[in-house]
Amino acid sequence: MDSQTAFEFSLDFGRSKPVVVEPSSAQVSSDGGLLLFRQLDEQLGLTEQFAATLTDPRDADRIEHSFLEMVRMRVYGILADYPDQNDHDVLRSDPVFKLLCNRSIDAADLASQPTLSRFENAVGVPCFFRLDDLLIDHFIDSFDRPPRHLTLDLDVFDDPTHGEQQLTFFHGYYDQYQYLPRVMTCAENDRVLNACLLYGSSHPALAADDDLEKVVQRLRQAWPGVQLHFRADSGFSVPRMYQACERLGVHYTIGLGMNPRLKRLSENTLKTAIERYEATGQPQRLFCAFWYRAESWPAQRWVIVKCEANAQGTNRRAVVTNRPGAFVLPEAAYDDYTNRGESENRNKELKDGLETDRLSDHRYFANLFRFHLHLAAYHLLVAMRTAVADPPSPIPGKSMPGESMPTEALPGPRRRAWHNRRREHDPLGEGQPCTWRTRLIKVAATVRETTRRVIVQLSSSWPYLNHYRRVVQQLLGAPRPSFDSG
Repeated sequence: MDSQTAFEFSLDFGRSKPVVVEPSSAQVSSDGGLLLFRQLDEQLGLTEQFAATLTDPRDADRIEHSFLEMVRMRVYGILADYPDQNDHDVLRSDPVFKLLCNRSIDAADLASQPTLSRFENAVGVPCFFRLDDLLIDHFIDSFDRPPRHLTLDLDVFDDPTHGEQQLTFFHGYYDQYQYLPRVMTCAENDRVLNACLLYGSSHPALAADDDLEKVVQRLRQAWPGVQLHFRADSGFSVPRMYQACERLGVHYTIGLGMNPRLKRLSENTLKTAIERYEATGQPQRLFCAFWYRAESWPAQRWVIVKCEANAQGTNRRAVVTNRPGAFVLPEAAYDDYTNRGESENRNKELKDGLETDRLSDHRYFANLFRFHLHLAAYHLLVAMRTAVADPPSPIPGKSMPGESMPTEALPGPRRRAWHNRRREHDPLGEGQPCTWRTRLIKVAATVRETTRRVIVQLSSSWPYLNHYRRVVQQLLGAPRPSFDSG
């Protein structure tokens, strides 16, 4: 960091010896764990390919900070909880960040905030089409063999705005000025396949059928035999989404808002649930399914209605689906739809964990590019989780939840018990961004450089040193200890 004026002071809080605090001239960083993400990035080529999609309009002979260097500054900064350009006015002299950007720790500082601002505003429209393609390319490359089945989840989340950003509008439901990011994720590996930054008051399904068609075509080019299932909430229950899925041969389950006619058709089922609850005192959950046609639909479609009665009252929810099994087992089809709640966790990671809601540039396209920088950070995080995942092994003499059937098929309490045990055993493989920061990224490191090598020293008393060692061994292909070992 920048050298500060020498000082020294003592703290006295009841000890026999005073605690003396003074600055050090050593090169020290608080983000030593980012070096492991840089190693993984080198293997994947993510930031290099990301930067290659961008067109640099500057004079090549006068460039001091390359687009690749600035992409890495921003992506690794987001991973380490530095989501804003302003953060890099200090980080630009950090020795670890210089190493991340392939600079000597004694070299000139990295790009400043004004340079980063010009960078984000310099990205042209054609670059976004290439960035969209890169999302799907990395998704396809994440599989070591062709998948037989993929589940695609589409959802939006709010991004509050507080300035004069272009295309920010007031949204009545969220009661705020905002953008409306939309993300398509895969339930099988948590990756993002497609993303869009909608204007603030947009309908969630705006051009979603076009995005879905593009994704489906690319996936079937790579894997002609893959079966695709699409899930979304009632914000996407519009005829063009059903028609797109049917035209593309995609099975779908989409939430459907309850209306007076659906309530009439499910009234007997709800009445039965209430009677059983009053007779037994146990919560009741019943299903009915039938052919239904709304006025805007050209044909009938299969609708499933869940009817609940419990101490909190009654509740009804509906979905429309074309899944073959839904005609035989409507409850199972509905339960599979509710598993799309995991995609909402991906949105929470993006919005809250990686702070994708910090889109504060004035120009819309600059904010769209920021959105892609956050997505790149998310992809590195997911790839790292996959690389170090260490699911718990069965306990001798005990049946292991999920051993005899897929985890998703377990009843709610058993599924939660399995996930809780998985998180305890494998905190990084299941870790949110904050977990990765506290257990790996945020570690003090002393950096020094000699003629032949760069030496990074960590404290031997750091509580999570074993996590660091295990991740290094996994990335370098060496035998790895368990997180539980000392």
